[in-house]
Amino acid sequence: MAVRSLEIMGAGERADFDAVYHPRARNREARREPLACREPGPAGFYATALWLRGAFSGIQHRVNTVVAEGDLVCLDTVMSGRQVGPFVVFTPEGEVAREFPSYGRTFEVVQTHWIRIENGLVVEHWAARDDLSRAQQLGWIA
Repeated sequence: MAVRSLEIMGAGERADFDAVYHPRARNREARREPLACREPGPAGFYATALWLRGAFSGIQHRVNTVVAEGDLVCLDTVMSGRQVGPFVVFTPEGEVAREFPSYGRTFEVVQTHWIRIENGLVVEHWAARDDLSRAQQLGWIA
């Protein structure tokens, strides 16, 4: 289920999110995303996928290692894609904080995703990402 939650970010339909995410699922990473992404459950995670897809095409997570203990799963991954639109980050109030232009470049960055499972569904997600490498690869910074 944890691996599937990353697979559907790039191309999953809304029904896929309903099958993977608990109605109370919380994305701890949504604080810099649009307000719709901060909603609990499948709707919020689907909104995150749409937000990411608006900026990046071909989003994939290559899973290198999976470690599970109890209800917690840790995924060591490499996320890749191509920027096809502006990437926008938001303030806690939901206003645009910064917009990063698209130069049509590809990226490949290391990420670690932490996922808690409850009753067979994802109920919580947080991550550690190499955003500096992504910014350099996409031409946002030198």
